[in-house]
Amino acid sequence: MFATLQLLVILVLSVVAFGIEVFALVDCIRRKPGAFVAAGKLTKQLWLIILAVSAALGFIALPYPIGAGGGTLGLLSIAGVVAAAVYLTDVRPAVGGTTGRGGGRSGPYGPW
Repeated sequence: MFATLQLLVILVLSVVAFGIEVFALVDCIRRKPGAFVAAGKLTKQLWLIILAVSAALGFIALPYPIGAGGGTLGLLSIAGVVAAAVYLTDVRPAVGGTTGRGGGRSGPYGPW
């Protein structure tokens, strides 16, 4: 019974981690290359490589019924999640701030 519960927890955590990695990769694809340079971050190409490797490791780390059957990468899959987390918490807000989203309004009552 505990083995089944452990497998279920590992499956859920692996799927969530893979989802975060894919979300970070798709978000990076949608950003303009110039925004990375303007924000003072690594280039878009480098982040695409990092996040693609991260997503690939996340897929391999998925347990058998879903992924490639690996589930044994351990530290490498954790490094992939950390890379995606760094992108989402540091790079994404910095790059998003340079794009000027929001329709020209900076607050609920206008730009003042």
